[in-house]
Amino acid sequence: MIRVVLPGHLRALARVGPEIQLHVEGPVTQRSVLDALEAQYPMLRGTIRDHVTQERRPFLRFFACAEDYSLEPPDTPLPDAVASGAEPLLIIGAIAGG
Repeated sequence: MIRVVLPGHLRALARVGPEIQLHVEGPVTQRSVLDALEAQYPMLRGTIRDHVTQERRPFLRFFACAEDYSLEPPDTPLPDAVASGAEPLLIIGAIAGG
C-alpha cells in the first residue's frame, strides 16, 4: 500500500484523515499514484493536476523521502521506501506571497 499525505484543503474536499492508503498496480510513479488517488477519490480530479494536460497545479509540491519530486517527469519511479509504504508521498500546498 502506498501512503499519501494531502494538504488540509484537499483532505476536507475528499473527507479523509491526514493520510490515505492506496493500492497501485505496476511501477510506483507520480502518475500511477495520482491515477489511483483520483480513481478512489474522484472529487480530487483536477485539483492536483490539470484535467487536460495532466500537469501538476502550480501551488502544489510533491515530496518523497525528504526530496522534492515536483519537477521530475511524472513517470519517474518514486523511492523504494514510498513504494513499500515505509514513507508517504507528501502533497504539499505551496505558499506564495511575500
